[in-house]
Amino acid sequence: MKIAIDCRMINSSGVGIYLQGVLPYLLKSHNDFLLLGNTSDLQLFKSYTNVNILQCNIKPFSIKDLFYFPPSLLKQINSSSLFFSPFFNIPASIFKHISIPVYTCIHDLAFHDIPGLTSVIGLALRKLLYRRSYQKSKKIFTVSNFSKSRIEYHFGTSKPVVVTYSALQPFIISYIEQKQKPQKTKTIVFVGNIKKHKGLGILCDAFIKAKNNGLQYKLIIIGEKKNFRSSDNSIMEKINNIKNEDIYFTGNVSNATLLHYLSQAALLVQPSLYEGFGLPPLEAMALGTCVLVSDIPVFREIYDGFPLHYFKSQDTNDLANKLMELLFEKTPPSPLLSKELLSQYTFKKTSSIILQELM
Repeated sequence: MKIAIDCRMINSSGVGIYLQGVLPYLLKSHNDFLLLGNTSDLQLFKSYTNVNILQCNIKPFSIKDLFYFPPSLLKQINSSSLFFSPFFNIPASIFKHISIPVYTCIHDLAFHDIPGLTSVIGLALRKLLYRRSYQKSKKIFTVSNFSKSRIEYHFGTSKPVVVTYSALQPFIISYIEQKQKPQKTKTIVFVGNIKKHKGLGILCDAFIKAKNNGLQYKLIIIGEKKNFRSSDNSIMEKINNIKNEDIYFTGNVSNATLLHYLSQAALLVQPSLYEGFGLPPLEAMALGTCVLVSDIPVFREIYDGFPLHYFKSQDTNDLANKLMELLFEKTPPSPLLSKELLSQYTFKKTSSIILQELM
């Protein structure tokens, strides 16, 4: 069987992590593969004898991707047995489309479920694209039972929705195997973007309350300050109310730098209102860092049985109290993940499910 895989988002955030995780396992199967993407991004896979790379720099979800995708590229994709996209984008042309079975992955439906994440027009366009992906897919993959429930709520149950969890990235697993235990610092880390559903504004409010009550910790935001959108001015105002020495934006970081911040932090806080999976808490716990998350349904699902702490979602006072309980004049103990918990989410398992469903 020849499988075409859209790899254009291999260096993006959550989608890229998912694709980078499953791709090496998929390529080890007894199948041939056509990888669509930038050749320079796919150098690691050029040596595989069962892999051909189809050069493509067209941006996913662009006008060209949706309406004017080169027929020559579509012809090569259609020479495969099936097409797999790790997101909900499906390239097409007004002259030609993908005629082989399509499998896509819808990680979450935050834009559907959380008001105000985008403009009215932006929401309408996204709904059309999600609906198009659902209708054109033979099967849909997703990353949690929570996301599966939201997909079925919005689009129905006429198509199979298969849960394929996200997992720890290989560089984190390698670091764990080295059994390093760095010194903990008086830092709290937040990993993610600044969209409303990530809850950074709630964390800032709680952090200020805790600081006013004597908490001697620094907040590190792993992300780019310059990427704050005008619609997030309220969050910027909150951040500006925090003393410069108490808050730090890392900017985009390398894997090594991410390991540094996560492993040396005393606490990771994930105050999300909504997630499809929510990977940073798993990474932090695996690295021996205490974790505090909002009690949203997906975290209750994914982290059932894991040694982490919860606060009431969107409750600034409860988050501030939990920060004080865990951190005031002390460093919380490092969580210990058993081999059973560490093996609960692996890309080897995820890839196996994907291959089984593609057959």
